[in-house]
Amino acid sequence: MRTTPTASGMLDVGDGNRVYWETCGDPAGTPLVWVHGGPGMAMTERWRDRLTAHGHRAVFFHQRGCGRSTPNAADPTTDLSVNTTAHLIADMERLRAHLGIERWVVTGGSWGSTLGLAYAQAHPERVSAIVLLAVTTTRRREIDWLYFGLGRIFPEAAERFRAGVPAGTCQEDVLAAYSRLMDDPDPEVRARAAHDWCAWEDAVLSHEAGPAKPFSGSTSAEQLALVRICAHYFSHGAWLDEGVLIREAGKLAGIPAVLIHGRVDLAGPLETAWELVKNWPDAELVVLEGSGHQSTATSDAALSRALLRFA
Repeated sequence: MRTTPTASGMLDVGDGNRVYWETCGDPAGTPLVWVHGGPGMAMTERWRDRLTAHGHRAVFFHQRGCGRSTPNAADPTTDLSVNTTAHLIADMERLRAHLGIERWVVTGGSWGSTLGLAYAQAHPERVSAIVLLAVTTTRRREIDWLYFGLGRIFPEAAERFRAGVPAGTCQEDVLAAYSRLMDDPDPEVRARAAHDWCAWEDAVLSHEAGPAKPFSGSTSAEQLALVRICAHYFSHGAWLDEGVLIREAGKLAGIPAVLIHGRVDLAGPLETAWELVKNWPDAELVVLEGSGHQSTATSDAALSRALLRFA
């Protein structure tokens, strides 16, 4: 039997944006918020079961511009100038207050770990514990590795990715070029750019045991929104000072945490999680041998053990 929401709604967060939210699990349980990845990859139902298994009151929300939140970034007229990391942090805090939650367990994966960390460092008094999967901090060096460094391992896919932007575009402008293509009024231009971007993301995960092509398929509003938001964020370094989330991890002193990371995660090398725990004595790093970026039975089990500690 699938877990179903106990409550849901649309929260007005300003700037013409309304954020979809829902709660699942035990209303009297320890509050937990799930911060989804992407950015722009809205929560899917499979996380409801995992995050309520130990009696938590799980809160899910769709970040600005994606999923059920409005307006949707798939529409090129949707203003992304009011969609930044700072805006998402403010949205999370507004949602916490709206739901009357004093403190919650912050849980997230991939981009969600970046946003979860940024939120926790901005509002440490509102965080009771942290559980992160596939840890990233969206440093520019991490972005460069993901979209260019990995070209040494996937050269044919990298060549196709570079061919998706105008000839002569320098490496430093490739992601911004994709962002401009996703703003183009021509739907065929946007669809082609989204296809090319997702083909690269699939190549990066092609060695893993998860879904063969998790990003590809027929061009949908979800895919268009995901790519437009990703290109927007990554071409701006997520508006974060380089290395700030690692450098200022001391702000999280006293907050217990479990960081779960696959040894063979090519999309986000273990280096980031390793550097983070060195600056965060209250964080425990769990390294999963043989695991990569995507969720597996092994990572699910590690997540379950971590959540049980903070139930």
